[in-house]
Amino acid sequence: MYDSRTNFSSQVAAEIKKFFKQKTFSVAIPRSIRLAEAPSHGKPVINYDRASRGSRAYEDVAKELMKRNK
Repeated sequence: MYDSRTNFSSQVAAEIKKFFKQKTFSVAIPRSIRLAEAPSHGKPVINYDRASRGSRAYEDVAKELMKRNK
């Protein structure tokens, strides 16, 4: 989970992209309270709060994955 507010997250993300190159996704999953709450309610985040930033990010990753596997 990526926290855009910290320099450390940005540095780690840059190193990961540099090392793994095209194996990384263009979308980062943001750190989010809604993502953390979903499991305690026994639901995936897309069912718990579809409009949350984290849920939308996971959808974007899934779309990117499907495009790669065509």
